[in-house]
Amino acid sequence: MSNSIPPSLLIFAPFDPSGAGHLPADAMTLSALGAHPLSVATAIYVQDTMGMENLEPLSPELVDDQARCLLEDMTVQAIKVGPICELETLQMVAQIAADYSQLPLLLQLEALPNHPALQEADDTLAATLELLVPQADIVMVPHRLLAHWQSEGYMPRQTGDDPARWLLSGGADWALVLDAPLRPGHNAHVLYGPEQAMANWPAANKPAPGPHAHSPLACAIAVGLAQGLTPQVAVEQAMKQAAPLSERWFQPGMGHKILMRTTT
Repeated sequence: MSNSIPPSLLIFAPFDPSGAGHLPADAMTLSALGAHPLSVATAIYVQDTMGMENLEPLSPELVDDQARCLLEDMTVQAIKVGPICELETLQMVAQIAADYSQLPLLLQLEALPNHPALQEADDTLAATLELLVPQADIVMVPHRLLAHWQSEGYMPRQTGDDPARWLLSGGADWALVLDAPLRPGHNAHVLYGPEQAMANWPAANKPAPGPHAHSPLACAIAVGLAQGLTPQVAVEQAMKQAAPLSERWFQPGMGHKILMRTTT
């Protein structure tokens, strides 16, 4: 039996009981990639493959207790932050990230659910851009979401047609923009870095089903950061690692298909 210790990653995300995304889906993906997941639930979803019925945000104090209990007990190599539903919880997570600023941070930006329980969604997004983006080693975000936020005024328009550059000017070290249009009919995942550094990888012409198609890529990048890779090398490695985890789907219920998050 091997005595090697897998890298431990701390994940902040909602709990999705369907296993389609967030917790525990990220935990399964990280395990498949050889890492040990440490999970901090930020909200509880009532959800199946058809969609969300309800959600219950967890208190900031409970989120803080979960995270600090783990951080004070185990050696954590990286932090991955997913969508956070409440403003005070977002502020708490930002404080934890600041207290452990030596750990690389992957921030996966997604649209928050459209639910009556989320009364401060606009303020939470603004706080995410203000408090978490500057602490992120890599910000990962779909192009369509960036473009929407820019059109809604969350990002200044002086960035022109390239709002990803605003993420860098806002403090992020690197920004990975998913499904960005390079030319008509051709999309790519584009990595923006310091000093105008840029790289891109072809995106699938036919988008994968389901809302969590890119979560294996985010997990693979986080594992690379935990292994001590530079952000650019972590993304390059993750593009190869995530491909086999993003190609197989199954339909366990009456709604969306779900990624089969195994290595076989």
